[in-house]
Amino acid sequence: MIWQVLLLMSVIFMVFIGPASAETMEENAAAIADLQTALTFMWLLIAGAIVFLMHAGFSLVEIGLTRTKNTANILMKNFMTISLGIIVYWAVGWGIMYGADYAGLIGIDQFFLMGADNAVWNGWWFQMVFAATGATIVSGAMAERTDFKAYLIYTILMVALIYPVYGHWVWSGSGILTTGFIVDAIGVAHHDFAGSGVVHSIGGYSALAGVLLVGARIGKFKNGKPMAIPGHSLPLAFLGTLILAFGWVGFNGGSTLDANDPFANLVIANTFIAAGAGAIIVMIITWMKTGKPDPSLTANGLLAGLVAITAPCGSVSNSGAFIIGLIGGIIVYVGVMFNENVLKVDDPVGAIAVHGYSGSWGLIAVGLFALGTGEGSILEGAAYTAETAGLFYGGGVGLLMIQLVAVVLSIVWAFGISFIIFKILDVVIGLRVSEEHEIAGLDVVEHGISAYPEFLLAKE
Repeated sequence: MIWQVLLLMSVIFMVFIGPASAETMEENAAAIADLQTALTFMWLLIAGAIVFLMHAGFSLVEIGLTRTKNTANILMKNFMTISLGIIVYWAVGWGIMYGADYAGLIGIDQFFLMGADNAVWNGWWFQMVFAATGATIVSGAMAERTDFKAYLIYTILMVALIYPVYGHWVWSGSGILTTGFIVDAIGVAHHDFAGSGVVHSIGGYSALAGVLLVGARIGKFKNGKPMAIPGHSLPLAFLGTLILAFGWVGFNGGSTLDANDPFANLVIANTFIAAGAGAIIVMIITWMKTGKPDPSLTANGLLAGLVAITAPCGSVSNSGAFIIGLIGGIIVYVGVMFNENVLKVDDPVGAIAVHGYSGSWGLIAVGLFALGTGEGSILEGAAYTAETAGLFYGGGVGLLMIQLVAVVLSIVWAFGISFIIFKILDVVIGLRVSEEHEIAGLDVVEHGISAYPEFLLAKE
């Protein structure tokens, strides 16, 4: 990688150009340390920028899989998600997630980044782009019938409360899933490398709560049978999917938190092996089931593989990543069918299955496939990996148990608190637009504009 090349060039320069005195050796060591720090700062800036681009991917997937009459509304929701996310995570979210710990449950300082330095600003930038993603997941699942004002209020609460509280439990270093009585009782800390649980499960199960309360779109179910409501642009949906996949370079790669981490390349390799496996298995399943490979479900298979590998990508082998992605694809297909045929919920983009169900599988996969860092492991000496081996690699049930605890907590927290918030919003504001407005489309009703004015004029 480029930072490794730069580091090597610096070392060569200092070895062959500088005198070999003890004083100079100390100066060289300090210079190398400074360079490593600078490269890490730059890597997190770049990785955060790549993750930021994922919001464009989410927008394109969502508008592609929904109808033309709601395009401007969806674009506004996603645009305001990141805009609100920036300010809310600066004011409140970062402090709750990474501030001084209170009882392993919540952070209580650093609001408005008070007392921040270069390291905190750098960390805030990288974590902020993650924080808004949870609300974006909810946006897709509740598309085409949700009141714009209600969604904005929910977004604020997602970034200020729902996401950072659970994030504190997992990533702060002092939360209940990495230290304290739960970890002491099981004997090992929870591991979620880049957020299968923190980002995706929280977003997915929050979306489930919202979809259950807002109800299905008009015409989605006929006599209890799910009916297809085609999206208006498969090219946009596929372009968005590929942008999201590119975003995972920053999402997972940046989560090494260190530009000098020797295992960053393994993280990236595992990420895309799982993605490919997820897409391929869904294509095969839909081909066998219907006689034709389904494009939108296949795209979701790729995303499911990415979501599933997000937690274990720094802890498993390439073959483990392949299996994890394969099962992630199966889960997303079964999950979409379960949601429509059993739960009777309407999720236009499949966000609940992709992010919720596959996210939970990613957490469980750590407890099964983690290689550990013991002598002889390919991850010997790795810094950002599960501390013990998983069940399939002789590590016993401890890691699997703590991962299952995290799965339960993520579901209970995200679904429970989101259900309460959405219920209050429904009573106070009204979560769903009127039937008349839904039929007319949210672009004209909510924003007084059409995303495709020529198309609208042609229809008239």
